[in-house]
Amino acid sequence: MSTELLDALTLLEKEKGISKEILIDAIEAALISAYKRNFHQAQNVRVDFNRETGSIRVFARKNIVEEVENPREEISLSEAQAINPGYELEDVLELEVTPREFGRIAAQTAKQVVTQRVREAERGIIFSEFIDREEDIITGLVQRQDPRYIYVSLGRVEALLPAAEQMAGETYRTNDRIKVYITKVEKTTKGPQILVSRTHPGLLKRLFELEVPEIYDGTVEVKSIAREAGDRSKIAVHAQNSEIDPVGSCVGQKGARVQTIVNELNGEKIDIVRWSEDPVIYVANALSPAKVLEVQVNEEEKMTTVIVPDYQLSLAIGKRGQNARLAAKLTGWKIDIKSESEAVEAGVYTPSDEERFVGDDTEEE
Repeated sequence: MSTELLDALTLLEKEKGISKEILIDAIEAALISAYKRNFHQAQNVRVDFNRETGSIRVFARKNIVEEVENPREEISLSEAQAINPGYELEDVLELEVTPREFGRIAAQTAKQVVTQRVREAERGIIFSEFIDREEDIITGLVQRQDPRYIYVSLGRVEALLPAAEQMAGETYRTNDRIKVYITKVEKTTKGPQILVSRTHPGLLKRLFELEVPEIYDGTVEVKSIAREAGDRSKIAVHAQNSEIDPVGSCVGQKGARVQTIVNELNGEKIDIVRWSEDPVIYVANALSPAKVLEVQVNEEEKMTTVIVPDYQLSLAIGKRGQNARLAAKLTGWKIDIKSESEAVEAGVYTPSDEERFVGDDTEEE
């Protein structure tokens, strides 16, 4: 071995942030195993790595005893004192046993250790970088796919997009750039594993944060999201300042802001509704685009009965019940929708002379 190895270790310390001392300790430990394996030696040995010259020597360590029972690990006091009169019982004597051809094995072992430690350090750096990005959005490049996953390149690491987290009807082609939501980062024996999603409601929230400055700076707050990925979503927004229109902020001029998000999600429809602490108003808003005549609230069962005009019934329920289902998920209230004529017949609603709708601003995109 030579100073070349020391120079390489010094360079690695600067570039990769791996302590040279940690690397040398690891090399010494690996060389002990290499010595015993290659030279069929079972005795207790120590490897000395000279920090100045890069030279490596092997020393057999023997306990000094009165009566030798194991010659590989013990030496008599008389033999030890013949080497150095200063030795006493229970001291440890070291004899150099470096084989002539040990240099080649040492070089190979050092290379393996350094390669392994560098790989581990890089994995640690990548893990540290991405563990802080859980529940965040990131742009990746589609690399390849199999029946279980789509593999998305995030630069130095590939993320896994499971089949269950892929949007229905969405086609992924190699080299497509897509935005994904990081759901989980975990350590494995093969390095950090990063799981991402295209269906998570968090993706929608992060997209709005990217496109709507008022959400990013906290002026407008996202209160709730209900999503059936690839088809339709509802998002409830609120502004503490009454002079700020939270729905208009999200829609943008001529719908530009929300349209960017719709395009990113390949045409997924998005209803933006105004949040309210009053369940009557909130539930009515959540059923957008349908118009609501009345909302009756049962606080104990956290249930509402919603009365809509006859011609709005199918719109309020939605295709396969989707609109009502998303509204219930968004608000956290059970919703029972009745047409006006049905409610009148059941005696639960009395129409007014002038039809008035409940709810505030809502936008559909």
